[in-house]
Amino acid sequence: MTPSFLTEEGYKKLQDELDTLRHQRRQEIAARLREALEGGDITENAEYEAAKNEQAFVEGRIKELEIILANARIIEPGLTTGGREVVQLGSKVTVQIDDDEAEMYTIVGAAEANPVEGKISNESPLGRAIINANPGTVVDVNTPDGKMKVKILKIE
Repeated sequence: MTPSFLTEEGYKKLQDELDTLRHQRRQEIAARLREALEGGDITENAEYEAAKNEQAFVEGRIKELEIILANARIIEPGLTTGGREVVQLGSKVTVQIDDDEAEMYTIVGAAEANPVEGKISNESPLGRAIINANPGTVVDVNTPDGKMKVKILKIE
Protein backbone atom coordinates (compact mmCIF):
# COMPACT_ATOMS: atom_id res chain seq x y z
CA MET A 1 0.00 0.00 0.00
CA THR A 2 1.17 3.54 -0.74
CA PRO A 3 2.56 5.31 2.31
CA SER A 4 0.73 8.32 3.72
CA PHE A 5 3.24 11.12 4.27
CA LEU A 6 2.34 13.13 7.37
CA THR A 7 4.02 15.70 9.53
CA GLU A 8 4.12 14.91 13.23
CA GLU A 9 1.40 17.51 13.77
CA GLY A 10 -0.75 16.01 11.01
CA TYR A 11 -0.35 12.50 12.42
CA LYS A 12 -1.48 13.69 15.84
CA LYS A 13 -4.44 15.57 14.37
CA LEU A 14 -5.65 12.49 12.47
CA GLN A 15 -5.08 10.27 15.54
CA ASP A 16 -7.15 12.69 17.65
CA GLU A 17 -9.93 12.62 15.04
CA LEU A 18 -9.86 8.82 15.04
CA ASP A 19 -10.06 8.68 18.85
CA THR A 20 -12.99 11.11 18.86
CA LEU A 21 -14.86 9.10 16.23
CA ARG A 22 -14.25 5.79 18.01
CA HIS A 23 -14.97 6.87 21.58
CA GLN A 24 -17.39 9.78 21.30
CA ARG A 25 -19.21 9.86 17.96
CA ARG A 26 -19.95 6.12 17.94
CA GLN A 27 -21.62 6.40 21.36
CA GLU A 28 -23.58 9.49 20.36
CA ILE A 29 -24.90 7.74 17.25
CA ALA A 30 -25.74 4.58 19.22
CA ALA A 31 -27.79 6.71 21.63
CA ARG A 32 -29.61 8.35 18.69
CA LEU A 33 -30.35 4.93 17.20
CA ARG A 34 -31.73 3.66 20.53
CA GLU A 35 -33.97 6.70 20.83
CA ALA A 36 -35.20 6.30 17.27
CA LEU A 37 -35.95 2.60 17.82
CA GLU A 38 -37.94 3.46 20.92
CA GLY A 39 -40.06 5.69 18.69
CA GLY A 40 -41.76 2.66 17.16
CA ASP A 41 -42.03 1.88 13.45
CA ILE A 42 -38.56 2.41 11.97
CA THR A 43 -39.75 2.11 8.36
CA GLU A 44 -41.05 5.69 8.48
CA ASN A 45 -38.65 7.10 11.07
CA ALA A 46 -36.54 9.90 9.56
CA GLU A 47 -34.39 10.18 12.70
CA TYR A 48 -33.51 6.49 12.47
CA GLU A 49 -32.51 6.87 8.81
CA ALA A 50 -30.44 9.97 9.54
CA ALA A 51 -28.65 8.19 12.41
CA LYS A 52 -27.95 5.13 10.23
CA ASN A 53 -26.54 7.38 7.49
CA GLU A 54 -24.34 9.19 9.99
CA GLN A 55 -23.21 5.86 11.43
CA ALA A 56 -22.18 4.69 7.95
CA PHE A 57 -20.24 7.91 7.35
CA VAL A 58 -18.46 7.71 10.73
CA GLU A 59 -17.55 4.03 10.24
CA GLY A 60 -16.22 4.81 6.75
CA ARG A 61 -14.11 7.67 8.10
CA ILE A 62 -12.78 5.44 10.89
CA LYS A 63 -11.65 2.85 8.34
CA GLU A 64 -10.09 5.56 6.16
CA LEU A 65 -8.16 7.01 9.12
CA GLU A 66 -7.03 3.56 10.26
CA ILE A 67 -5.57 2.88 6.81
CA ILE A 68 -3.89 6.30 6.59
CA LEU A 69 -2.35 5.99 10.06
CA ALA A 70 -1.30 2.36 9.55
CA ASN A 71 0.62 3.39 6.43
CA ALA A 72 1.88 6.70 7.79
CA ARG A 73 5.44 7.82 7.32
CA ILE A 74 6.34 10.81 9.44
CA ILE A 75 8.13 13.46 7.43
CA GLU A 76 10.73 15.64 9.01
CA PRO A 77 11.61 18.91 7.38
CA GLY A 78 15.06 18.96 5.94
CA LEU A 79 16.76 21.60 3.91
CA THR A 80 19.53 19.85 2.08
CA THR A 81 19.81 17.12 -0.45
CA GLY A 82 23.24 16.48 -1.86
CA GLY A 83 24.56 19.63 -0.20
CA ARG A 84 21.98 22.03 -1.64
CA GLU A 85 18.81 23.56 -0.29
CA VAL A 86 15.77 22.02 -2.03
CA VAL A 87 12.02 21.82 -1.58
CA GLN A 88 10.89 18.49 -0.17
CA LEU A 89 8.14 17.02 1.97
CA GLY A 90 7.92 19.02 5.18
CA SER A 91 9.53 22.13 3.72
CA LYS A 92 8.01 25.55 4.32
CA VAL A 93 8.35 27.36 1.03
CA THR A 94 7.81 31.00 0.18
CA VAL A 95 6.84 31.40 -3.46
CA GLN A 96 5.73 34.15 -5.79
CA ILE A 97 3.06 33.11 -8.26
CA ASP A 98 3.14 35.18 -11.44
CA ASP A 99 3.41 38.79 -10.19
CA ASP A 100 1.29 38.33 -7.06
CA GLU A 101 2.43 38.81 -3.47
CA ALA A 102 4.66 36.17 -1.91
CA GLU A 103 2.86 33.27 -0.23
CA MET A 104 4.17 30.60 2.15
CA TYR A 105 3.16 26.94 1.91
CA THR A 106 4.13 23.79 3.76
CA ILE A 107 4.58 20.75 1.52
CA VAL A 108 2.71 17.81 3.04
CA GLY A 109 1.28 14.46 1.95
CA ALA A 110 -2.17 14.28 0.37
CA ALA A 111 -3.87 13.07 3.58
CA GLU A 112 -2.84 16.24 5.42
CA ALA A 113 -3.29 18.82 2.65
CA ASN A 114 -5.41 21.86 3.50
CA PRO A 115 -4.83 24.85 1.21
CA VAL A 116 -6.79 27.16 3.52
CA GLU A 117 -4.14 26.46 6.20
CA GLY A 118 -1.31 26.85 3.68
CA LYS A 119 -0.62 23.09 3.50
CA ILE A 120 -0.34 21.83 -0.05
CA SER A 121 0.07 18.27 -1.19
CA ASN A 122 3.22 17.06 -2.84
CA GLU A 123 0.82 15.50 -5.37
CA SER A 124 -0.89 18.81 -6.29
CA PRO A 125 0.19 20.58 -9.48
CA LEU A 126 2.08 23.22 -7.47
CA GLY A 127 3.58 20.68 -5.08
CA ARG A 128 4.80 18.43 -7.91
CA ALA A 129 6.29 21.40 -9.77
CA ILE A 130 8.35 22.75 -6.86
CA ILE A 131 9.57 19.50 -5.27
CA ASN A 132 13.39 19.31 -5.58
CA ALA A 133 13.61 22.95 -6.73
CA ASN A 134 15.92 25.37 -4.96
CA PRO A 135 15.57 29.10 -4.14
CA GLY A 136 15.68 31.32 -7.20
CA THR A 137 14.23 28.64 -9.47
CA VAL A 138 11.24 29.58 -11.62
CA VAL A 139 8.92 26.73 -12.64
CA ASP A 140 5.88 26.55 -14.87
CA VAL A 141 2.83 25.01 -13.23
CA ASN A 142 -0.07 23.68 -15.28
CA THR A 143 -3.37 24.21 -13.48
CA PRO A 144 -7.00 23.85 -14.54
CA ASP A 145 -7.02 27.65 -14.97
CA GLY A 146 -3.95 27.60 -17.21
CA LYS A 147 -0.21 27.91 -16.82
CA MET A 148 1.40 30.03 -14.10
CA LYS A 149 5.00 30.92 -13.31
CA VAL A 150 6.15 30.20 -9.77
CA LYS A 151 9.40 31.49 -8.32
CA ILE A 152 10.87 29.81 -5.21
CA LEU A 153 11.88 32.67 -2.93
CA LYS A 154 12.82 30.92 0.29
CA ILE A 155 12.82 27.48 1.93
CA GLU A 156 12.51 27.08 5.70
